[in-house]
Amino acid sequence: MVVLAASIISKSGKALASRQFVDMSRIRIEGLLAAFPKLVGTGKQHTYVETENVRYVYQPIESLYLLLVTNKQSNILEDLETLRLLSKLVPEYSPSLDEEGVCKAAFELIFAFDEAISLGNKENVTVAQVKQYCEMESHEEKLHKLVLQSKINETNDVMRRKVTEIEKNKIERNKTDDVRFGPKRTPNNFSDIKIRGPESDPIFRDIDPFPQKPKGPPSDQTKVPVNRMILRKTQNTNQFMKSLEAEGEVILEDTQLTAIKSRSSSSIPPSDPITVTIEEKLNVTVKRDGGVSNFDIQGTLALQVLNDIDGYLQLQIEKQDVPGLSFKTHPNINKELFNGQQIVGARDPNRPFPSGKNETHLVRWRIEGLDESFLPLTVNCWPSVSGNTTIVNIEYEASKMFDLQNVVISIPLPALREAPSVKQIDGEWKYDSRNSVLEWSVILIDQSNPSGSMEFSVPAADPSNFFPISVRFSALSTFSSLKVTAVRPLREGSSNFSQRVRLVTAKYEVI
Repeated sequence: MVVLAASIISKSGKALASRQFVDMSRIRIEGLLAAFPKLVGTGKQHTYVETENVRYVYQPIESLYLLLVTNKQSNILEDLETLRLLSKLVPEYSPSLDEEGVCKAAFELIFAFDEAISLGNKENVTVAQVKQYCEMESHEEKLHKLVLQSKINETNDVMRRKVTEIEKNKIERNKTDDVRFGPKRTPNNFSDIKIRGPESDPIFRDIDPFPQKPKGPPSDQTKVPVNRMILRKTQNTNQFMKSLEAEGEVILEDTQLTAIKSRSSSSIPPSDPITVTIEEKLNVTVKRDGGVSNFDIQGTLALQVLNDIDGYLQLQIEKQDVPGLSFKTHPNINKELFNGQQIVGARDPNRPFPSGKNETHLVRWRIEGLDESFLPLTVNCWPSVSGNTTIVNIEYEASKMFDLQNVVISIPLPALREAPSVKQIDGEWKYDSRNSVLEWSVILIDQSNPSGSMEFSVPAADPSNFFPISVRFSALSTFSSLKVTAVRPLREGSSNFSQRVRLVTAKYEVI
């Protein structure tokens, strides 16, 4: 078998995505593709057409053709098997089976064709293997991105602290100027009033340089200057902040910067007209001696549609059979369509899904009854008392199901005067003296570091003081592996969509 080229062309002969596997000139391959629509007759049931030199093996895909160009000595049965494999790959990468969707995913389709066919010969691979090979996930790249984001967050924190220090220095300088020029100094003439007036000194901005003399007896408000009340309030606030800082708290006073950042981040509109969010939350309680007392997973599928015309749609979903998995759909969802064909659609097709900035929850599910073997992360803690010291060895072990991000393991400690002594750790640690908690953080846990350990020591304490241990993490895949494979517009709406899948921890404890 020798496959000369694999292409996706329109019925008019326009090549949308094409990959050749042997040395051929551009003029020849363009001539072969241009001649194909003329050779295909209407109403024929054949899946191949032969010419003097080559054989066309094709399959219609809605308004397009998936085409293999082979030599005449090639085995037709193997060609059909190759064509069947490629026909399964096209919907996996193309958002829609039309010219726009294929052109948008042209490079992904070419890469998939390369994994399925090598030097004109079919590779013994499946659709799942091709997708895995094309993803080419790199632990170093993911770790680099997470470290880079961590540095950006750290830089933002430093910036906020600098802004806070500048504001404090301004307040202290204003207080000094008030003591120096305010109550102790009386202006001698009109020009002196102008120099120390509202334009030059911020302390006098709330004071009228030409006050009107009130009629009648003076009131209580005229006896106390406004700027005196402001300075006294600022002084008390600074003393309170300094007392908190002395206790080890980090004070961020730049509320305006935070408000501006939150407004700017929340005002960014989504780029796609349709957004699907799939989220699963873990509620897990693990016993310190082994076993699981609670293992509950709750998932939701939410839809966000920006325009009204795009609300007339159906979602084609795909899921895995997981023990204890049960679904509940919204009352307005067609349950027969969901259970029979795994399609999320409205009970009334003439009624669109809500549009706007808010998400609409369409499907909920729950997974119960899983055992300890399904835990994404297992944490073991071994405290041992040696004289006047307690040595604590704690380790984690991750399963192969997920790549865990931003993992934080919080270990409660007895009341300490000083931070614990950490002797060995895989990752980073931070001590929260106010809550007496040691936080062990790992940016990414995947197959390159499925296990890790930490050892620290504290003064002699009861082993029960180190429990319950709280764990937080997130992942980009779920237990149900539920995903939306296609959006089917019922009217003139768009079929382009984006999909966000995440697994988060609502409560994950070792007791």
